[in-house]
Amino acid sequence: MDKLLIEGGHPLEGKVTISGAKNSAVALIPAALMADTAVTIDNLPDISDIAVLGELLEEAGAVTKREGDSFTLYPEKMFPMPLPNGLVKKLRASYYMMGAMLGKFNKAVIGLPGGCNLGPRPIDQHIKGFEALGAKVTNEHGALYLQAEELRGARIYLDVVSVGATINIMLAAVKAKGRTVIENAAKEPEIIDVATLLSNMGAKIKGAGTNVIRIEGVEELKGCRHTIIPDRIEAGTYMIFAAAAGSSVTIDNIIPLHVESLSSKLREMGVGVEAGDDSVHIETQEKLEPVDIKTLVYPGFATDLQQPVTALLTKAEGSSMITDTIYNARFKQVDELRRMGASIKVDGRSALVYGRTALQGAKVRATDLRGGAALVTAGLMAEGVTEITDVFHIDRGYSSLEEKLKNLGAVIWREQLTEAEIQEIQNS
Repeated sequence: MDKLLIEGGHPLEGKVTISGAKNSAVALIPAALMADTAVTIDNLPDISDIAVLGELLEEAGAVTKREGDSFTLYPEKMFPMPLPNGLVKKLRASYYMMGAMLGKFNKAVIGLPGGCNLGPRPIDQHIKGFEALGAKVTNEHGALYLQAEELRGARIYLDVVSVGATINIMLAAVKAKGRTVIENAAKEPEIIDVATLLSNMGAKIKGAGTNVIRIEGVEELKGCRHTIIPDRIEAGTYMIFAAAAGSSVTIDNIIPLHVESLSSKLREMGVGVEAGDDSVHIETQEKLEPVDIKTLVYPGFATDLQQPVTALLTKAEGSSMITDTIYNARFKQVDELRRMGASIKVDGRSALVYGRTALQGAKVRATDLRGGAALVTAGLMAEGVTEITDVFHIDRGYSSLEEKLKNLGAVIWREQLTEAEIQEIQNS
């Protein structure tokens, strides 16, 4: 087991290149299994979730090949292998295997998904969509059994805007007979990315990126090559790093429109944000103004950026309020930030951040992926050395984090945990 150590107080300067979108990649790889021939996906991030998905696919008979940032899936020998537990428990995005395998084989057995514990995240909208398409869904011994004699297009209204449900229903519907209409669909860029891959494979999809998606079922899908969009959450995280501890930082290989909600809030705080065609330049200021933030579905402020921006707000001169309307248990980073001297009060879905607070290096634990990013943000600002354990959460979503931050001038490294430290964590 590793721990991540950060010596704060070193200003960030230079350029960082953003990797492919994690939230796209974990849906694109299951989507690729629906093809009859090989699919190659480029600009793939080097994160642990991708390795888990690759192992899941190989369990089901696929052959996978990874070369640099390219991933090729050979699905010719795949079969509807039950995937009841084990690897499925390691990431929430394993639920995309439901829609993909149901769409390809008309049946699937998938364990209930894992991932970060952010409070209740039901998959009832996914199941509602599968059933509307003609599948029978049962829950037996902690696994979902999906079976359909034939999938038929249907009109499906999502009661809650859900990225996962929108993508999963798309996957199940692209080979269903007839037309499927998904109403109140999510609009995130990752949905457009998945729809682009499926269209290149031969699917007929219109309206991706709007709240109504129309799909005409096709009989077969062929292999293709696809490049993943830049990761807007990684881009936003580095923008926050730069605002917290930078002097002059350029975030390259991004789509500025995808991070406009964050850019607007950073400008409101007094941070210099200059957008180019495929980059954003950040010029931070010593004095930052407090702001109020409310997370919303895209194109609103991303819930995945709530945790790192909470750490940044400790640097503002005054009190800021941040409200997360998406997840009701996404302030687990607050207890760890308090260990570093932050003054934050949580009340339900909102947190009141009192600034300006001088953070001190401390021993803290990453409770989840974006919570880990919050601690890295704090560590870059803090006086002294911050030690972060449970780094595997961070590795799930940030490719080459230490290398990228070192290139910007951060002092950051990893060490093996001692037996005593491991025992202390297990007993806590």
